[in-house]
Order: sequence, then C-alpha cells, then structure tokens
Amino acid sequence: MADNLQDRGPQDRARINVNEPHEVAYWTDKFGVSADQLRNAVTDVGVSADAVEQALASRRDKV
Repeated sequence: MADNLQDRGPQDRARINVNEPHEVAYWTDKFGVSADQLRNAVTDVGVSADAVEQALASRRDKV
C-alpha cells in the first residue's frame, strides 16, 4: 500500500480510465506522453493498457 494516498495508481492496471485525473497522471508518466496523446490512443485502440502501450510505441517508431 502506498504511503501517500494522493499518489494513487489506477485500481485496475490492465485498463486505462481517461476520466480519472489520477489515472491520466499515472499513465502519462508511465508512457512518457501527454494527456492528449494518451486520450487519442485510448480512442483509437480502447482501454487496454497493453494495446495503448503498443499503439504509442508504434507511433514513436514512425516519428
């Protein structure tokens, strides 16, 4: 359990909920992307963290 209750990760680490600010903060930090990039990836591939990670990685490879 985390000591800092304000520094929460997502409840379900397999899914990304872009409607929860603490989850957006967690996933943008984990993936090194902006909130807009995260939301766009979730819109494109769904809420699966694995699918979003793969989509973001493939977008980085194209740049």
